[in-house]
Amino acid sequence: MPLKKIITVPSDTLRKISEPLENVGKEEKKLIKDLFETMYHNKGIGLAAIQVGIPKRIIVLDVSKDEEKKDPLCFINPVIKKQSDEKSVYEEGCLSLPDTFIEIERPKLCWIEYINIDGKKKEIKCDDLLSTCIQHEINHLDGRLIIDYLSKLKRDIIIKKLSKTKQDPDRIVV
Repeated sequence: MPLKKIITVPSDTLRKISEPLENVGKEEKKLIKDLFETMYHNKGIGLAAIQVGIPKRIIVLDVSKDEEKKDPLCFINPVIKKQSDEKSVYEEGCLSLPDTFIEIERPKLCWIEYINIDGKKKEIKCDDLLSTCIQHEINHLDGRLIIDYLSKLKRDIIIKKLSKTKQDPDRIVV
């Protein structure tokens, strides 16, 4: 399975709104496998299809801590149905914003409705890191980035820095 090139800021592609999938066919399943391989290769815990230039509502995640016991999750057409009032704060990084980490407050719990890789409608209650990660990735599907949680000044500084940074395809973002 080929690795996909991850698009980084300041690309306008990351601001596109992703389109829902009508069905989960052979091509979509191949794309999902490629997304997992790309995410693992780049040491990420989440990746949205738009981050590799494909504006489809597909997210892959794996928030497991154990390298030996992976827990890959795929969400197609995910929708946040409900969120808790209780908040949690995580320092979030993003494969599309190399070497950038931002503390973001998000709902601690969220309930997601989605379609799985077999095309079946599902619901899941997410908490802690999984909740943060899925909200982060759904933001990507809606054209939002973690820098959107910052002031315009801080956001502009980060974009300017990333625009000047020469992209090294062998660099690993942790």
